[in-house]
Amino acid sequence: MFITRCTLTLHDSLFFATREMGTLYETERYIHNYALSYALFNERLIRVPYFCASYRPNYAQELGLLNQNGIYVTPARPLQWSYLLVTWKMGQVTYYRRPERFGEGGGHNYPMNYGRAKELAPESVFEFFVIHQAPVKLPRWIRLGKWASKALVETQEMREIKEQEGEFGASCPLNPLDVPRTPIIYDLISMPPVSLIQNAHLRGEYYEADEGRIKIPKGMRYTFPQPTEETMPKRARRKKDE
Repeated sequence: MFITRCTLTLHDSLFFATREMGTLYETERYIHNYALSYALFNERLIRVPYFCASYRPNYAQELGLLNQNGIYVTPARPLQWSYLLVTWKMGQVTYYRRPERFGEGGGHNYPMNYGRAKELAPESVFEFFVIHQAPVKLPRWIRLGKWASKALVETQEMREIKEQEGEFGASCPLNPLDVPRTPIIYDLISMPPVSLIQNAHLRGEYYEADEGRIKIPKGMRYTFPQPTEETMPKRARRKKDE
Protein backbone atom coordinates (compact mmCIF):
# COMPACT_ATOMS: atom_id res chain seq x y z
CA MET A 1 0.00 0.00 0.00
CA PHE A 2 1.25 3.50 -0.91
CA ILE A 3 0.22 6.83 0.64
CA THR A 4 1.22 10.07 -1.06
CA ARG A 5 0.92 13.33 0.85
CA CYS A 6 -0.03 16.18 -1.48
CA THR A 7 0.28 19.92 -0.93
CA LEU A 8 -1.90 22.06 -3.20
CA THR A 9 -1.13 25.76 -3.73
CA LEU A 10 -3.59 27.99 -5.58
CA HIS A 11 -2.20 30.17 -8.37
CA ASP A 12 -5.65 31.61 -9.22
CA SER A 13 -8.66 32.42 -7.09
CA LEU A 14 -10.80 29.30 -6.53
CA PHE A 15 -14.59 29.47 -6.67
CA PHE A 16 -17.36 26.92 -6.25
CA ALA A 17 -20.76 27.74 -4.78
CA THR A 18 -20.89 25.90 -1.46
CA ARG A 19 -23.60 28.17 -0.05
CA GLU A 20 -25.91 30.65 -1.77
CA MET A 21 -27.23 33.41 0.50
CA GLY A 22 -29.16 35.95 -1.55
CA THR A 23 -26.62 37.66 -3.77
CA LEU A 24 -23.62 36.10 -1.96
CA TYR A 25 -22.10 32.86 -3.24
CA GLU A 26 -19.63 31.46 -0.71
CA THR A 27 -16.75 29.01 -1.25
CA GLU A 28 -15.98 26.57 1.57
CA ARG A 29 -12.34 26.45 2.67
CA TYR A 30 -12.27 22.64 2.35
CA ILE A 31 -11.99 21.00 -1.08
CA HIS A 32 -14.18 17.98 -1.79
CA ASN A 33 -12.51 14.71 -2.72
CA TYR A 34 -14.78 14.35 -5.77
CA ALA A 35 -13.38 17.57 -7.25
CA LEU A 36 -9.79 16.52 -6.48
CA SER A 37 -10.33 13.06 -7.97
CA TYR A 38 -11.57 14.47 -11.29
CA ALA A 39 -8.78 17.07 -11.39
CA LEU A 40 -6.03 14.51 -10.75
CA PHE A 41 -7.22 11.59 -12.89
CA ASN A 42 -9.53 12.94 -15.60
CA GLU A 43 -6.82 12.74 -18.26
CA ARG A 44 -5.64 9.29 -17.12
CA LEU A 45 -8.46 7.09 -15.88
CA ILE A 46 -11.83 8.86 -15.78
CA ARG A 47 -11.77 10.66 -19.15
CA VAL A 48 -14.92 12.76 -18.93
CA PRO A 49 -15.65 14.19 -22.41
CA TYR A 50 -15.19 17.90 -23.03
CA PHE A 51 -18.86 18.25 -23.97
CA CYS A 52 -21.53 16.81 -21.66
CA ALA A 53 -25.12 16.69 -22.87
CA SER A 54 -26.47 16.52 -19.30
CA TYR A 55 -25.82 18.43 -16.09
CA ARG A 56 -26.42 15.28 -14.03
CA PRO A 57 -23.09 13.86 -12.74
CA ASN A 58 -22.22 10.20 -13.08
CA TYR A 59 -20.11 9.75 -9.96
CA ALA A 60 -20.72 6.03 -9.48
CA GLN A 61 -19.46 5.05 -12.95
CA GLU A 62 -16.63 7.57 -13.27
CA LEU A 63 -15.17 7.47 -9.75
CA GLY A 64 -15.80 3.72 -9.69
CA LEU A 65 -12.90 3.48 -12.15
CA LEU A 66 -10.59 4.66 -9.37
CA ASN A 67 -11.94 1.90 -7.11
CA GLN A 68 -11.06 -0.63 -9.81
CA ASN A 69 -7.51 0.73 -9.93
CA GLY A 70 -7.08 0.76 -6.15
CA ILE A 71 -6.90 4.57 -5.87
CA TYR A 72 -8.58 6.81 -3.33
CA VAL A 73 -8.23 10.58 -2.82
CA THR A 74 -9.14 12.21 0.51
CA PRO A 75 -10.70 15.68 0.80
CA ALA A 76 -8.25 18.56 1.30
CA ARG A 77 -7.93 20.63 4.47
CA PRO A 78 -6.61 24.21 4.47
CA LEU A 79 -3.15 24.88 5.87
CA GLN A 80 -3.26 28.60 5.15
CA TRP A 81 -5.98 30.49 3.33
CA SER A 82 -7.59 33.86 2.72
CA TYR A 83 -10.64 35.06 0.79
CA LEU A 84 -11.43 37.50 -1.99
CA LEU A 85 -14.85 39.12 -2.30
CA VAL A 86 -15.66 39.68 -5.97
CA THR A 87 -18.69 41.63 -7.22
CA TRP A 88 -20.09 40.74 -10.63
CA LYS A 89 -22.85 42.22 -12.77
CA MET A 90 -24.25 40.80 -15.99
CA GLY A 91 -25.17 43.27 -18.66
CA GLN A 92 -28.84 43.33 -19.65
CA VAL A 93 -29.23 42.83 -23.37
CA THR A 94 -32.78 43.94 -24.11
CA TYR A 95 -33.06 42.28 -27.51
CA TYR A 96 -32.06 38.92 -25.94
CA ARG A 97 -33.47 39.02 -22.44
CA ARG A 98 -36.04 41.15 -20.68
CA PRO A 99 -34.44 43.32 -17.94
CA GLU A 100 -35.13 42.08 -14.41
CA ARG A 101 -35.42 44.58 -11.57
CA PHE A 102 -36.17 44.43 -7.88
CA GLY A 103 -39.05 42.11 -7.07
CA GLU A 104 -39.06 40.46 -10.49
CA GLY A 105 -37.97 36.98 -11.53
CA GLY A 106 -39.57 35.04 -8.70
CA GLY A 107 -40.24 37.69 -6.09
CA HIS A 108 -36.63 38.36 -5.10
CA ASN A 109 -35.91 41.73 -3.50
CA TYR A 110 -32.61 42.11 -5.36
CA PRO A 111 -31.72 42.29 -9.08
CA MET A 112 -31.08 38.89 -10.64
CA ASN A 113 -28.10 40.06 -12.69
CA TYR A 114 -26.02 41.17 -9.70
CA GLY A 115 -24.06 39.12 -7.17
CA ARG A 116 -20.95 38.66 -5.07
CA ALA A 117 -18.63 35.65 -4.97
CA LYS A 118 -16.49 34.83 -1.93
CA GLU A 119 -13.49 33.06 -3.48
CA LEU A 120 -10.38 31.42 -2.03
CA ALA A 121 -7.42 33.68 -2.76
CA PRO A 122 -4.25 32.77 -4.65
CA GLU A 123 -1.40 31.35 -2.50
CA SER A 124 -3.87 29.51 -0.27
CA VAL A 125 -2.37 26.11 0.64
CA PHE A 126 -4.16 22.79 1.22
CA GLU A 127 -3.20 19.24 2.16
CA PHE A 128 -4.70 15.92 1.06
CA PHE A 129 -3.65 12.29 0.64
CA VAL A 130 -3.78 9.80 -2.22
CA ILE A 131 -3.97 6.14 -1.17
CA HIS A 132 -3.02 3.69 -3.95
CA GLN A 133 -2.16 0.02 -4.26
CA ALA A 134 0.46 0.52 -6.99
CA PRO A 135 2.83 3.40 -7.83
CA VAL A 136 0.98 6.24 -9.53
CA LYS A 137 2.20 9.43 -11.20
CA LEU A 138 0.27 12.54 -10.22
CA PRO A 139 0.14 15.72 -12.33
CA ARG A 140 2.10 18.73 -11.14
CA TRP A 141 -0.56 21.22 -12.30
CA ILE A 142 -4.34 20.79 -12.12
CA ARG A 143 -7.48 22.87 -12.71
CA LEU A 144 -10.22 23.26 -10.10
CA GLY A 145 -13.54 25.00 -9.54
CA LYS A 146 -16.01 26.92 -11.68
CA TRP A 147 -13.28 29.03 -13.31
CA ALA A 148 -10.88 26.07 -13.88
CA SER A 149 -8.40 27.74 -11.54
CA LYS A 150 -4.76 26.72 -11.82
CA ALA A 151 -3.18 24.96 -8.81
CA LEU A 152 0.25 23.46 -8.10
CA VAL A 153 0.45 19.94 -6.64
CA GLU A 154 3.60 18.92 -4.73
CA THR A 155 3.90 15.33 -3.58
CA GLN A 156 5.72 13.41 -0.84
CA GLU A 157 5.54 9.64 -0.59
CA MET A 158 5.02 8.46 2.98
CA ARG A 159 7.59 5.97 4.31
CA GLU A 160 7.27 3.21 6.90
CA ILE A 161 3.49 2.91 6.71
CA LYS A 162 2.12 0.73 9.51
CA GLU A 163 -1.26 -0.90 9.88
CA GLN A 164 -2.73 -0.36 13.35
CA GLU A 165 -6.03 -1.05 15.05
CA GLY A 166 -7.80 0.80 17.85
CA GLU A 167 -9.24 4.24 18.51
CA PHE A 168 -7.64 7.11 16.58
CA GLY A 169 -8.17 10.63 15.28
CA ALA A 170 -8.14 11.02 11.50
CA SER A 171 -5.45 13.39 10.18
CA CYS A 172 -7.56 14.61 7.25
CA PRO A 173 -11.18 15.46 6.42
CA LEU A 174 -13.28 12.45 5.45
CA ASN A 175 -16.18 11.70 3.15
CA PRO A 176 -18.49 9.78 5.54
CA LEU A 177 -19.94 7.68 2.69
CA ASP A 178 -16.48 6.26 1.94
CA VAL A 179 -15.44 5.35 5.50
CA PRO A 180 -16.16 1.70 6.38
CA ARG A 181 -16.68 2.52 10.08
CA THR A 182 -19.06 4.98 11.70
CA PRO A 183 -17.13 7.82 13.40
CA ILE A 184 -17.50 8.19 17.17
CA ILE A 185 -17.38 12.00 17.13
CA TYR A 186 -16.76 14.53 14.36
CA ASP A 187 -17.37 18.07 13.14
CA LEU A 188 -19.68 18.41 10.13
CA ILE A 189 -18.64 20.42 7.06
CA SER A 190 -21.86 21.10 5.16
CA MET A 191 -21.21 21.20 1.42
CA PRO A 192 -22.57 19.55 -1.74
CA PRO A 193 -22.75 16.97 -3.14
CA VAL A 194 -21.90 15.10 0.11
CA SER A 195 -21.14 16.84 3.40
CA LEU A 196 -17.67 16.10 4.80
CA ILE A 197 -16.50 15.52 8.38
CA GLN A 198 -13.42 16.90 10.16
CA ASN A 199 -11.72 16.09 13.49
CA ALA A 200 -13.23 12.61 13.28
CA HIS A 201 -12.44 10.00 15.93
CA LEU A 202 -12.97 6.40 14.88
CA ARG A 203 -12.38 2.89 16.15
CA GLY A 204 -10.97 0.23 13.85
CA GLU A 205 -8.10 -0.38 11.44
CA TYR A 206 -6.02 2.52 10.16
CA TYR A 207 -2.76 3.45 8.46
CA GLU A 208 -0.08 5.21 10.50
CA ALA A 209 2.81 7.15 8.95
CA ASP A 210 5.29 9.94 9.70
CA GLU A 211 6.13 8.50 13.13
CA GLY A 212 2.50 8.40 14.19
CA ARG A 213 1.62 11.97 13.19
CA ILE A 214 -0.53 10.85 10.23
CA LYS A 215 -3.44 8.46 10.79
CA ILE A 216 -5.85 7.56 7.98
CA PRO A 217 -8.72 5.04 8.09
CA LYS A 218 -8.07 1.78 6.28
CA GLY A 219 -10.43 0.46 3.62
CA MET A 220 -11.78 3.76 2.24
CA ARG A 221 -13.29 3.59 -1.26
CA TYR A 222 -15.78 5.63 -3.27
CA THR A 223 -19.26 4.56 -2.21
CA PHE A 224 -22.60 5.68 -3.64
CA PRO A 225 -25.83 4.47 -2.02
CA GLN A 226 -28.39 3.02 -4.40
CA PRO A 227 -31.58 5.13 -4.63
CA THR A 228 -34.70 3.68 -3.05
CA GLU A 229 -38.37 4.31 -3.80
CA GLU A 230 -38.46 6.81 -0.92
CA THR A 231 -35.41 8.79 -2.05
CA MET A 232 -36.12 8.79 -5.80
CA PRO A 233 -37.62 12.00 -7.25
CA LYS A 234 -41.29 11.76 -8.23
CA ARG A 235 -40.42 12.16 -11.91
CA ALA A 236 -37.99 9.22 -11.72
CA ARG A 237 -40.61 7.08 -9.96
CA ARG A 238 -43.17 7.75 -12.69
CA LYS A 239 -40.65 6.87 -15.39
CA LYS A 240 -39.73 3.68 -13.56
CA ASP A 241 -43.40 2.65 -13.30
CA GLU A 242 -43.93 3.25 -17.01
